[in-house]
Amino acid sequence: MNLSEEGLKKKEEWESRGYELPKFDRAAMIKATGENPVWVHFGAGNIFRAFHAEIAQRMLDKKETGCGIIVAEGYDYEIVEKQYRPHDNLSILVTLCADGNIKKTVIGSIAESCILDSNDEEEYSRLKEVFTKESLQLCTFTITEKGYSLMDAKGELLPAVLSDFGAGPEKPQSYLGKVVSLLYARFRAGEKPIAMVSTDNCSRNGEKLEKAVSTFADEWVKRGCVEAGFAAYVKDESKVSFPWSMIDKITPRPDASVEEMLEKDGLAECTPVFTAKKTCIAPFVNAEETEYLVIEDKFPNGRPKLEKGGVLFTDRATVQKIEQMKVQTCLNPLHTLLAVFGCLLGYTRISKEMQDEDLSKAVRILGYKEGLPVVVNPGILDPKKFIDTVVNVRIPNPFMPDTPQRIATDTSQKLSVRYGETIRSYMEAEKAACGGRTENAGDINASVPEDNKAKVTGAYMMEAETSGVKNTLRVSSLRMIPLVEAGWIRYLIGIDDNGETFELSPDPLMGELKPFVRGLKVGEDNDLSKIDPLLHNSRIFGVDLFEAGLSDAVKEDLAKLLAGRGAVRKTLHEVVSEE
Repeated sequence: MNLSEEGLKKKEEWESRGYELPKFDRAAMIKATGENPVWVHFGAGNIFRAFHAEIAQRMLDKKETGCGIIVAEGYDYEIVEKQYRPHDNLSILVTLCADGNIKKTVIGSIAESCILDSNDEEEYSRLKEVFTKESLQLCTFTITEKGYSLMDAKGELLPAVLSDFGAGPEKPQSYLGKVVSLLYARFRAGEKPIAMVSTDNCSRNGEKLEKAVSTFADEWVKRGCVEAGFAAYVKDESKVSFPWSMIDKITPRPDASVEEMLEKDGLAECTPVFTAKKTCIAPFVNAEETEYLVIEDKFPNGRPKLEKGGVLFTDRATVQKIEQMKVQTCLNPLHTLLAVFGCLLGYTRISKEMQDEDLSKAVRILGYKEGLPVVVNPGILDPKKFIDTVVNVRIPNPFMPDTPQRIATDTSQKLSVRYGETIRSYMEAEKAACGGRTENAGDINASVPEDNKAKVTGAYMMEAETSGVKNTLRVSSLRMIPLVEAGWIRYLIGIDDNGETFELSPDPLMGELKPFVRGLKVGEDNDLSKIDPLLHNSRIFGVDLFEAGLSDAVKEDLAKLLAGRGAVRKTLHEVVSEE
């Protein structure tokens, strides 16, 4: 079987092997999308193919729309050249269900694939043409959190961004510069409205995109590169909106077991390839069945009926509550725990970690006891049910080939949100219980005066019975969070619990972090005062751990983790046994 328009003509062959094919006229969809595009997406990676493209396919199958998606890749052009175009923009979504069922869907909703390259006149002109169309209603993004940053780890403007500020919108070289230049083309075509929707897995994603776009517009106006009205255009919500969103769907890199299954079906050319930028791409994407996409309903040019594809729409405050629920407490912090300790304990599968009694207990303590009490119920998703699904279905799914090494990527960029916000909530709760004082105040659930309860950001003001233990919302009661942070510092040494070296996952701050652990030895007495500046770094941890009162706990745990071979396992077991 060949994944191409010609290959899909052998419909019975595909369906006999259990593949679900598009139920719409694909040629008509491509024509309609080309003439009157509605939806452009930036970022042609796996999450887009497994989620956004499937949402569009559901809408097309239900005849709720006649248009598909135009996807543009601005980081790794080979994704388009080696995957999309050779397969006529088709891909296969392999959904790996927790009960062992496997769903194989040929995704045909991508009408056109483009390369976001301002140096390629043909490619760039096509995208400019798309952006001038009255029909265009939204652009979505999955370019990772780093994609919205205009500065490097030192707080200095990236060279390409600095160059673009001066050169203007004609041929920008930075990713965001190219996007903003396309918006400028839309501005010049009559200030046509559009929604710019970040769907990246990061906190306040719409705000990050809005700030980056506004900064470019302001700089270009200030330097005389564009008309003054352009800055006003991108800041006018009736013209350009930046809705916030929460996205949740795990899409690991293409797995060998899935590739083998597809080869047995007779699928040709399904072996993944690596690009020059080390992107692993294949004609298929493997993903979990659980998925959420919640978007602030703010679309100045209207929008497709995305709810027919499974998207939830609400207001910004609710999106923020859901995002905080997921990123700060109910999922992402649990993943980081498993990433750090999985690497140290030699695991290569997240699901296998959940069969480890110590790690399973640690996840539940972190999620239910320390995290859940500070979650504000967003209403449209129940936090307890959400975390129940995470702990009992999603993470233990033995058919999901996700790895701690993948999740450990960019951990320095994640700690502040995944743990810092929870620590801050505990600090604020404790301060409110003391009438503004910062010392520990005992059981906050019993002692917070009625008029102080509103001051406690994000905290449930009720007694939280979790695993038989009452959570008191005192900073000193946090046990798992400081252990994970100590574990991450232990991880940075690059030596596992058996004394073997392992490869650290990529992290933009690795050069800055390594000096803090240089000289720390497993099995020796270590001077841990050298990590004090790191523990003071609120940019990494979200709070100054000394001011939060957690620095001693982190250093004590780190000392135990460094005690010798097997110390990671011993310390983890002791902590979960205490709880």
